Amino acid sequence: MIKLLRFLKPYRLAAGLVLLLVLGQSLAELYLPTLMAIIVDQGVVTGNTGLILRVGGRMLLAALGGTAVALTAGYLAARVAGGFARDLRREIFHRVESFSLQEFDRFGTATLITRTTNDVTQIQHVTVMALRMMVSAPMMAVGGIIMAVSLDRHLSLVILGAVPLLAGGIAILAAKTMPLFKVLQDKLDRLTLIAREGLTGIRIIRAFDRTRHESERFDGANRDLTDTAVRVNQLAAVMMPMMMLLLNYTTIAIIWYGGIRIDAGQMQVGSLMAFIQYVMQIMWALLMVSMMFVMLPRAAVSAARLQEVLESVPVIREPAEPVRAVDPQQRGVVAFHNVTFSYPGAERPALRDITFTARPGQVTAIIGGIGSGKSTLVKLIPRFYDVDEGSITVGGVDVRRQPLAELRRQIGWVPQRTFLFSGTVADNIRVGNPGATDEEVRRAAEIAQAAEFIQELEGGWEAPVEQGGTNLSGGQRQRLAIARALVRRPDIYIFDDSFSALDLRTEARLRRMLKEATAQATVIVVAQRVSTIQDADQILVLDEGRLVGLGTHEELLAGCRVYREIVYSQSLEEAGA
Repeated sequence: MIKLLRFLKPYRLAAGLVLLLVLGQSLAELYLPTLMAIIVDQGVVTGNTGLILRVGGRMLLAALGGTAVALTAGYLAARVAGGFARDLRREIFHRVESFSLQEFDRFGTATLITRTTNDVTQIQHVTVMALRMMVSAPMMAVGGIIMAVSLDRHLSLVILGAVPLLAGGIAILAAKTMPLFKVLQDKLDRLTLIAREGLTGIRIIRAFDRTRHESERFDGANRDLTDTAVRVNQLAAVMMPMMMLLLNYTTIAIIWYGGIRIDAGQMQVGSLMAFIQYVMQIMWALLMVSMMFVMLPRAAVSAARLQEVLESVPVIREPAEPVRAVDPQQRGVVAFHNVTFSYPGAERPALRDITFTARPGQVTAIIGGIGSGKSTLVKLIPRFYDVDEGSITVGGVDVRRQPLAELRRQIGWVPQRTFLFSGTVADNIRVGNPGATDEEVRRAAEIAQAAEFIQELEGGWEAPVEQGGTNLSGGQRQRLAIARALVRRPDIYIFDDSFSALDLRTEARLRRMLKEATAQATVIVVAQRVSTIQDADQILVLDEGRLVGLGTHEELLAGCRVYREIVYSQSLEEAGA
């Protein structure tokens, strides 16, 4: 957790002021029992009304001052902790945004959400407690002991017997709860994952009548989390009764022994009353320490989880010596040179020894069976992953030597799984080019065959789009994603199986208009249907990660067995249909 304290640096003055205010509050609270002892011993016993009023006035001022200081310290502590948590969340989010797909695969979306929300909240809570108690609790404990000893050294022996017992209980509690908090956060990750899957996959769940199964799955994870949380809270709940029992026994011992000393004339009643209050302040300070020990283990686990994210170095990083100049003659040219790529932990490469060149003005299509590496191949172009062997050049420059923003600015990407953002239709198209004019947005939508259905929506171009585009059909989402790429006007277009949700007539119109709009660009199309890509300038045929065919439709029919099998199987399907 110490490593995260660097985020407190902008608030060090406010945090320092909180500590000073808390110190003043502690001094005021330590002063009050002494004033009370003076009132009882020198005012009430002797009947000195003037002294009672004077010292009582000082008590009132000390109490009001302590209250004002406490309120100010609480306000500033909340501001500091809130700003600290905000900055930490922002840094976590920015670091996650810089992750490559490999880091997302390693962490998982659910745990990243939990770490950005719940774990940061745990840190925020303990920060408030630390700012309020870090000075107050030690000051009250040490100051209370000093003041109690100054009143009666013999009676202070009772405190020396009680404090070690309490400290030992706190240490045992911390040792038992620390491992449980790690388990608790992991189980919270699991619950978040199941809840997220249940909400995002609700259509599939209902379609396959898996509602009861998902409910049982969620209930199981929820019970598991609850059982662990109850166990942790049971251990924490033991502390309060133990503290109160020890406090009450200590008070009884003080009153008993103090009564003996008063009877012997070695102590006055006011001093005994003040002594009891100091003991209560000491116990209260130790109670605050025990609460910190309950919160600190969980915060320490959360801090370690956050630090793990912050210290994760993305596999895909900006080049040390970036090359920005691109040869105009090579603009838009994508070339694979003996590329081999494996996913982390995979038994065999997803792609092996791939070599081809895609040029502007040409359509390069990629086809193959499921798992042949089609989508993996195009994900390497914008450096979602880095190759293991070989190289990929865009514009004649290795993608690993180009700044990521400049590399990706050259690419218009239409992913296999279309994702839209909450907002309006026009906003989603402008994701590709935030500065696009209304005319450019409309033109992109017309080419993508989306303008007609957009105009039929209530609100037209300003029609709301729900998160993920769930209020639109699959074909509508695909067309908006295509329009989003078109409005970017890049040098390279990548369509990763982006026409699968379109009917044949809409697809034919779209491909005809796309051919005109992308005539000067490099177009790479991943497809399942031969009819989609048979007019391509060159077709890559993949089989188990290997390039087994490269040529036109006619050339591949004549010389590539795998391609002939794909064509034949689809012909049989169409005939059967």
